[in-house]
Amino acid sequence: MEDAPHNLVADVMLGGVVLLGAALIAVLVFRRLGLGAVLGYLVAGIAIGPDGLGLIGAPETILAYSEIGIILLLFLVGLELSPSRLWLLRRDILLFGPLQVTLCGLGMFAIIHLAMPTFSWEAALVLGLPLALSSTAQVLPLLQSRGRMKTDYGEKSFSILLFQDISIVPLLTIVAALSRAPADEGAITGWRLVLYAVLAILGLVLAGRYLLSPLLRLVGKISERELFIVTGLFTVCVSAAVMQSIGVSPALGAFVAGVMLAESPYRHELEADIDPFRSILLGLFFLAVGMLLDVDVIIAQPLFVAGLALALIAVKIAIIFALGRFFGLKSKPSIIMAMLLSQGGEFAFVLFTAAQQALLIEPEAASLFGAVVTLSMASTPFLMIIAGKLAAHKPKGAAPLDDPALASQANVIIVGHGRFGQQVSQIMQAAGRSVTLIDVNPRTIDISGEFGFKVFYGDGTRVDLLQRAGGEDAQAIFFCIDDRHMTAESLMPVRETFPRTKLFVRAYDRQQALALMEDDGINIIRELFESSIRMSVDALKFFGTEREAIHEIIAEFRRRDRSRLKAQFSSGDLHAGKRHSFGGDDSDDFLIAQD
Repeated sequence: MEDAPHNLVADVMLGGVVLLGAALIAVLVFRRLGLGAVLGYLVAGIAIGPDGLGLIGAPETILAYSEIGIILLLFLVGLELSPSRLWLLRRDILLFGPLQVTLCGLGMFAIIHLAMPTFSWEAALVLGLPLALSSTAQVLPLLQSRGRMKTDYGEKSFSILLFQDISIVPLLTIVAALSRAPADEGAITGWRLVLYAVLAILGLVLAGRYLLSPLLRLVGKISERELFIVTGLFTVCVSAAVMQSIGVSPALGAFVAGVMLAESPYRHELEADIDPFRSILLGLFFLAVGMLLDVDVIIAQPLFVAGLALALIAVKIAIIFALGRFFGLKSKPSIIMAMLLSQGGEFAFVLFTAAQQALLIEPEAASLFGAVVTLSMASTPFLMIIAGKLAAHKPKGAAPLDDPALASQANVIIVGHGRFGQQVSQIMQAAGRSVTLIDVNPRTIDISGEFGFKVFYGDGTRVDLLQRAGGEDAQAIFFCIDDRHMTAESLMPVRETFPRTKLFVRAYDRQQALALMEDDGINIIRELFESSIRMSVDALKFFGTEREAIHEIIAEFRRRDRSRLKAQFSSGDLHAGKRHSFGGDDSDDFLIAQD
């Protein structure tokens, strides 16, 4: 008996060594080959699973625990989406998403019904509809790591994935309605399930406003990092458990929790604390998917399985591309989005299991279509290589899109090499400062290359990219991009990651300057402020104004502008400090004597 706990610990440690060791080797190899981490995890899972070397058993248990990674992923995505931004995506979520799920599901239903005539129409339907879902766990990290979440196809992809997670409710309802198994007593189905889901979401929103926000303020005052981690994980677990208890996807509950906290001042702290858990668990999820792959099914009928996987990818690419064009995307973003969402998703496994329990399909059919989903997931890295080439297609002789990790260590990092960043770059180099240039626009990189300037590709507002560019050792980072949504809060992760690096930020106008003033450690430059002063000085010279008078006028203007900014910032009202303006009804008198 005394040996039992010791053996359990030893088994867990040995399993951890095998899982993490296989993941480490496979991901290193596949990253080196440019095929991405997900394919590495899948291959590692196949290698160590029951149909491989048999080093790890009970992959179902590992999959159950690792699905927490998907839950944490949806929570982090929710943190990035304030309710106002979510409202802007309502058309894509409520129209694009339903059309995608319905058309792709019916398309696969038709193919399965024709290719497998022995299957009943009910079986073909409960197998075809889940194949319309894509892999949230695969697509969202891919969009985030490449800085594509805010692109037009990135936002539409996210909207579709969000609706797919919501669609678990009606899809489970369809399975329950067609079920041949005796109904479980107390099970929530049909419209009751939808009603309970809506009530649960409303309850979570109210709890977030009246319970969670005060709790976070209390934790913030205590300033214990561990408490932030505990609070964040507790919030995710409670939200997911509420949804799970009524038979809805727990990931949807976690997403709602994230949206509740999207405008919290503690959002970045929660994000930084929870992200490592998400990364590890998502890796374990794909390992488990690889271990669950029934290799015997593929060996028994390889052409049939591969054909179904290709049919799934082809159908989804064709339909999603057509929908993308219908919803206003250009051809290139539409095909990229279609390739991105062409695989089967992790929730298909959940729906196949439900269909099997409902006596609608045999276990062999669940294994067969589980293999189809896994193969389609494995194809995504290859499709994304093609999509990446489409996205970055350049004319002959165009500059390569190199990662900032290839840059030499520099004193200064300049994000954005447009008309503003070019001037800053020239002056910094004139002063003898070494410069690393970053821009997200391939066209800008090409033009800069024509003039002999090396610009690295990437979203320079991302902390991980700035780390690769050497942000920790840089003396200053200049944000010279025309990003009108940049605020002190959005730059907080950069400030916290590089506390010794000075930030200089281009502000589009006075309102953005006020939003950036929340952090007095940021140096703010309004993009047209100095040029308008320069034009005014030239005009005054033309009018014959004395040099000393010009100097006095400009000095007074600067003083008043600073006073007005302080008044506006302190009150939060753009109309504050009107008396500091020249020419207003309430303005102070100021007159320079003229000859």
